[in-house]
Amino acid sequence: MRYLIIGAGAVGGTIGGRLFEAGHEVVLVARGSHAEALRERGLRLELPGRELELEVPVATSPQELTPRPDDVLVLAVKTQDAAAALDTWAAYGEDLPVVCAQNGVENERLALRRFRDVHGMCVWLPAEHLEPGVVRAPCAPLTGMLHVGRFPSGTDEVTRRIAADLEKSGFAAPVTDEVMAWKYAKLLANLGNAVQAVCGPAEDTAPAAQLAAAARAEGEAVLDAAGIRHIDQLEQTRVRGDRMRPQPLKGAERGGGSSWQSLARGAGSIESDYLNGEIVLLGRTTGVPTPVNEALQRTANRFARAHREPGTLTPPELAHLTALLPG
Repeated sequence: MRYLIIGAGAVGGTIGGRLFEAGHEVVLVARGSHAEALRERGLRLELPGRELELEVPVATSPQELTPRPDDVLVLAVKTQDAAAALDTWAAYGEDLPVVCAQNGVENERLALRRFRDVHGMCVWLPAEHLEPGVVRAPCAPLTGMLHVGRFPSGTDEVTRRIAADLEKSGFAAPVTDEVMAWKYAKLLANLGNAVQAVCGPAEDTAPAAQLAAAARAEGEAVLDAAGIRHIDQLEQTRVRGDRMRPQPLKGAERGGGSSWQSLARGAGSIESDYLNGEIVLLGRTTGVPTPVNEALQRTANRFARAHREPGTLTPPELAHLTALLPG
């Protein structure tokens, strides 16, 4: 199999880099200064105890590649960019397998409108991409855990081959018939991303922790009302164990998660519409109030559009959010 990593940022760069290091064929699809750096200097993948300099082939568009029947498209862009990326690649080969290595639960539906063979991936992979050509992945002994399964459910030989390649490349890759139950569980965990993005280092303070807990409680209530199954926290902890522990990386302070990184890079957009916004959507369809998630969605979007630095929530803005807390 040849893996085309569409979106070679934190998650895509780590998955692509580790697959390439293990001897698999990989093409990193990137754009702008990141693509230029990858072409000029290769991918620098920083892992606990070592730094890899990987000369991975790079493309900026499907027109630069010749389709092969063994190609696998790994979609690793943020959800707000997924439709445009899928439209760009739709003519490349609609029968090729597409793996959605993304947060949220909307990507697979977007992909299935354009491709026949769609696989979900629940991404437990702490990683960071803040400068062109460089990706940092701080976990060991495994780099991450990537549950894989067909969308909407089931598995097949392609699923198992992808998982086997990932297992040989530094990841745990459990094959599951219910990958979306794992992704809905990850969605609940990601509801705190907006809190971290706007509160920054203050995310561990009592008000921020309360906001994250309230957002999750709303999410759980909404999923229950909608009858959507998700893997419980006890089972997630049991499966992960201590196989992916964050470690210090040489010369680098650990930053925040994916939403925090979007603000730190000044990307101008953020994924909150498909994290907190997913809960808002389900809340409106089930009649369950979601005031905390609504406020976090609006606040994170406002930060992104204004190119505000992460962690610059003002005391009045924080007071407005905490006024929505129950009790």
